[in-house]
Amino acid sequence: MDSACSSIEGSTRVGEASVHWRKQGSGPPVVFVHGFPLSGHTWDKVVVRLRDRFTCYTPDLIGLGQSHSAADDDYASPGQARALQRVLSELGVDSYALVGNDTGGWIARELALIDTGRVSRLILTNTEIPFHRPPWIPMYQALAHVPGFGNVIQQLLKSSAFRRSSLVFGGCFHDLTTLEGEFHESFVEPLIGSDARMDGAMRFLRRMKFARLDEFKNLHQRLAMPTLFIWGANDPTFPEPRAREMVRQFPNVVGFHAIANTKLFVYEEHPQEVARLIDGFLSGTQPIGRDIETKVAVEAGGKPLTIPSV
Repeated sequence: MDSACSSIEGSTRVGEASVHWRKQGSGPPVVFVHGFPLSGHTWDKVVVRLRDRFTCYTPDLIGLGQSHSAADDDYASPGQARALQRVLSELGVDSYALVGNDTGGWIARELALIDTGRVSRLILTNTEIPFHRPPWIPMYQALAHVPGFGNVIQQLLKSSAFRRSSLVFGGCFHDLTTLEGEFHESFVEPLIGSDARMDGAMRFLRRMKFARLDEFKNLHQRLAMPTLFIWGANDPTFPEPRAREMVRQFPNVVGFHAIANTKLFVYEEHPQEVARLIDGFLSGTQPIGRDIETKVAVEAGGKPLTIPSV
């Protein structure tokens, strides 16, 4: 196999956690962090477009995919970040770009906060916003404490109507047919068929605390690495106008790129465009700068942002 497309995977033990990861490609390291209730495989369509130029790491978050822990603290956002930091150290990753979507974007910010010396650049796609509560998630967090709730969800997920509703994945895709086929086999069927997978997802929900997220309204100021935003413009979970307001909290924003006709999982529906933007930002081959600067400044309604050279 060509070394540029080589792929290995494994699990690394850090404390009481076992973190599963995949490594593909060669070149400067890029770490992709997925959201709920997915796994690192959700980034595959982007990775396949970048692995000839970058070494791409796609870990599974604790409680999701094949990662798990005996310690409850490892399921919380700071614990997830500490585990990822240790795993990357074990894998010999000295400096890396960091990409996060959905709750993976929240955890990516936690990681960037504690691993600032190694995180060279930060890319955030649709993700949590301080003091904004996404639809339904607080309700699911409360119900996750009810015994047997995971079993109820397993039964409900067998219904296509339930999966397509706004209660589940209806707000994640512009094209709901994307929910079937490969996505269903990779992320829904494991939750239906494995009590351990569902238990991990429930533990994940219980430990992600919005009070901690809200602290990032101020903590964002400490993330000084160049930061690029790529946003699904029609996302009801993390609306674009709220995201543009959040942009002002970051000190070194390179740009905000909105992609039309897409929602929360923007990289699943438009992997080529997301990969192009990531590649351009990290390699300097695409003009990310002034046009996006103007768009952010005008549409956010604030003063012009300073765009550093990349």
